[in-house]
Amino acid sequence: MDTGIEKLLFILEKAGKNYDIFKIKQAYLYAAELHEGQFRQSGEAYISHPIAVAEIAAGLGLDTDSICAALLHDTVEDCAEKVNLDEIRRRFGPVVAELVDGLTKMNNIPFADKEEQSVENLRKMLIAMSKDIRVIFIKLCDRLHNMRTLDAKPEHKRRITALETMNVYAPLAHRLGMQRIKHELENLSLSYLDPIGYNEVYNDIERKYGINRNFIEKAREQIAEKLTEYNIHFQLEGRVKSVYSIYRKMYNQNKSFDEIYDFYALRIIVDTELECYTALGVIHDMFRSMPGRFKDYISTPKPNLYRSLHTTVIGRDGIPFEVQIRTWEMHHVAEYGIAAHWKYKSGEEAGGDIDKKLEWVANLVETEQDTHDPDEFLRALKIDIFQDETFVFTPKGDVIALPQGSTVIDFAYNIHSQVGNKMIGGKINGMIVPIDRVLQNGEIVEILTSNTSRGPSRDWLKIVRTSEAKNKIRQWFKKEKRTENIAVGRSEIDRECKHYGISYTDAQFNTIITNVTKRLGLHEVDDLYNTIGYGGLSVQKIAGKLRDEFDRVVTPEPPAEPPRDASQVAISQKPRTVRHTGSVIVDGVDGCQVKFAKCCNPLPGDKLIAFVTKGFGISIHKADCPNIAEKRANGEDMTRFKRAEWVDEFIAGQQSRTFEAVLHITALNSYTLIAEITMALADMRVAILQMSSQNKSDNEVNITMTIGCKNLEHLYSIQARLRTIRDVERVTRS
Repeated sequence: MDTGIEKLLFILEKAGKNYDIFKIKQAYLYAAELHEGQFRQSGEAYISHPIAVAEIAAGLGLDTDSICAALLHDTVEDCAEKVNLDEIRRRFGPVVAELVDGLTKMNNIPFADKEEQSVENLRKMLIAMSKDIRVIFIKLCDRLHNMRTLDAKPEHKRRITALETMNVYAPLAHRLGMQRIKHELENLSLSYLDPIGYNEVYNDIERKYGINRNFIEKAREQIAEKLTEYNIHFQLEGRVKSVYSIYRKMYNQNKSFDEIYDFYALRIIVDTELECYTALGVIHDMFRSMPGRFKDYISTPKPNLYRSLHTTVIGRDGIPFEVQIRTWEMHHVAEYGIAAHWKYKSGEEAGGDIDKKLEWVANLVETEQDTHDPDEFLRALKIDIFQDETFVFTPKGDVIALPQGSTVIDFAYNIHSQVGNKMIGGKINGMIVPIDRVLQNGEIVEILTSNTSRGPSRDWLKIVRTSEAKNKIRQWFKKEKRTENIAVGRSEIDRECKHYGISYTDAQFNTIITNVTKRLGLHEVDDLYNTIGYGGLSVQKIAGKLRDEFDRVVTPEPPAEPPRDASQVAISQKPRTVRHTGSVIVDGVDGCQVKFAKCCNPLPGDKLIAFVTKGFGISIHKADCPNIAEKRANGEDMTRFKRAEWVDEFIAGQQSRTFEAVLHITALNSYTLIAEITMALADMRVAILQMSSQNKSDNEVNITMTIGCKNLEHLYSIQARLRTIRDVERVTRS
């Protein structure tokens, strides 16, 4: 047996669980065979990565099938010419195949841009996670090892990976209660995203810890002595907060390092829940507690199953420190989250417990079935999973956890869809309140309903915070108001088309909508109207496709000039070549050396015309370029104008090349405007090549920027995204 998995086998043997070692060895040998000749960017043999992922998974106590899937998780994606899911299923069974499928990225499907592909990969992973939670456990192990070895990648890729880890995978680990993995992912991500800030906080920790090095040990000895007097069996741990947790507090609360009170922490682990509260009494008897710093997560657990008592007290040296008190079972869940159920229970027993505690995943997947917008899915994900929670109570005393910022309407739909649909008002702590009132921790919420209610209002979609509430409101409109939805959807699309400032006939409008409907994969035009009407798809999201079809159907072709001689006719009738080696075909000839005119910056999807320059080759312009119109008006030799068209692959965006586009933005001036624009473009992975701004007035500013984009549709999606920024008034293409 190859020594490559000796460490893995040692971890499995030490765990004392009933692993199928033969099956795991076979998975390793098959993975090693498939990855033969592949290397990581660090120069290591690629098989070292699946082994490391399997070792982390084994440390979580995952079962045999999970270890096999960890070893095989990259085979279908990276060795597609050698293996497929059917072969994995034949060799290792349906469970391993399902896990590998859930971990395999969708690289072979065409997407508008990398952002859409990333969102769809995440959606696929979450759907697989709703069927089998082990998918995300293995994915977190995979991401953790990639972060540990990120130095081998180029700087820009390190930043992209770190940003995705910070925004998606660390919050997912937190939502699953896997604090150990979460903290390591956060610290590693921060070290790449803000290395200067990371090093400053790290050095401050070392400095402060050095000054008060004996403080934690003294406090630990004092508490241990007192707990022993009460005959409490305990384990006492001292720690310093992580770099990221201190960095985040400094940033969010605008504090200096010296203003962070819970820099030091002690953790007391006892045997029973009763001893937790006894130990809490001992701590408060020994030290002066800080008001407002006590939290009881035992009686009110967090949604990620975390349970513990937290209190902050002032030490005898005048130094504040935090004390966490929990049982051993609580400690295992705090460290490993839901994965603790695999580590400390049998697989079948664990699966039964977890099904009840993962309803939020199923709700999220169900919520997004009627949403055709990847951006909407990502927004819902950020709100439902990655936001901090607010805890409120029903009149019967049941605890309801909702994302911060949730309203009375969100609460109603969390109880039941019929409660939300029949809601006519709400009470908080016995007082009638508006239904858009934002909920606060500890409030008792009561929903007032009536059978004569006409149902939800469309305005509620702008008020509610949770995707669950949005989906249930959409479902009601989808089922009850189809005729009204169709009218609303048609009106919104008609309004968008009128923004283009060119008149069109009903026949042209119908052609445009039919083409867009087909491109979206919907069956009928009314389905498109209905989807927009009930809120399943926004007009802004399809603005690019609408404009594209509008230009095809409505915008007239540039006026054709009569040919000067027969040679021009002959050139224009040359057959198009089949193989494409360039981006543009000029008069049916492919592979010509061309340059793209800076005066109009044509993009794939624009109608083109070629102009033969004197001494500088062929220049490609937009068909409606003012410079071309001027040349024609001035009697330029018509033989210098040539027919040009894009290669289909470029129009579809199926290429790595980007083109330049110039945008003019008119916006209200604010301190955060430039930051919001650059962040929006960074989220879409759009490169800013040049930017300048000029004050139009005291309150208004004009911004001109050159960006890189793939095609006309990509540009429209960028414009639509920028228009959603609060202070932006207009976004136009130069």
